[in-house]
Amino acid sequence: MAEDRKQTVTDKIITKNAGLGIPQSGGRLIAFEGIDGTGKSTQITLLAGVLRQQGYEVVVTCEPTNGGYGQKIRALYKSRDSVSPAAELELFLADRREHIGKLIAPSLTAGKIILTDRYYLSTIAYQGAAGLDPAIIMQKNAFAPPPDLAVIIDLSPEQAVKRIQQGRGEALNSFEHEDYLAKVAEVFRSMKMPYIRWVDGTLAVHDVQRQIMAEVQNILPGIPA
Repeated sequence: MAEDRKQTVTDKIITKNAGLGIPQSGGRLIAFEGIDGTGKSTQITLLAGVLRQQGYEVVVTCEPTNGGYGQKIRALYKSRDSVSPAAELELFLADRREHIGKLIAPSLTAGKIILTDRYYLSTIAYQGAAGLDPAIIMQKNAFAPPPDLAVIIDLSPEQAVKRIQQGRGEALNSFEHEDYLAKVAEVFRSMKMPYIRWVDGTLAVHDVQRQIMAEVQNILPGIPA
C-alpha cells in the first residue's frame, strides 16, 4: 500500500512538470522512447523520409549525443558500475543541455522538425529504474523543452532482448538486461504526460509506422497517413 501511494505521488509530480522548458518557436519536436530493442531507429528513418517528401526540413538526432558528454555515457555501456547513479544522471543532464543549446533550440526556432531517438523520458525511466526518484529526475530536466509528441513503442522486455540478441546480433550492454528493462518499462508506464502516445511494437514494421503517422497527423495536419 505504501508503494502504491508513492507511485501515485510520483505520477502527479511527473504530470505537473510535463510542460516545463523553453517554448518551441515554429518547429516541432518528436521524441521516440521505449526500452531498447523496440525499433525506434527504424521508425525514425521511416518518418523522416515521409516528412522530407512533404517538404519539411527534418533534423534526426539522438541521445546520448556524439558529443563529449555523450561519449562518456556510451563508455558506461561496458562499465556502468564505474559511476554512481547520481553521477550518471549528471552526465545525461550535461549532454542534454549541450544538445538543446547547440541543436534542438536553434532548430525549433528555425521551424524545423526534430526527430530524436530518446529524450528526457528515457532518462526518467532508465535512471529511475536504477533507483533514483523519477519525480526528481523530471524536475532536474525543467530546462528541456517538452516534445510536441513522445512516441513510446511498447514491447515486452523478453521480446526486446530477443530482438537485440537475435535480430541485431549484438551482446547485451549494461542497460539492456531483461530484469533491468522490466523496471524501466514500469517507470515508462507510470508517466502521464499529455504528449505521450503509445504504439504497439509487436506489430510488423509498417503497421507500427501507420500507428505513428496517425499520431503525427495530430501535430502536423495534412501529411499522409
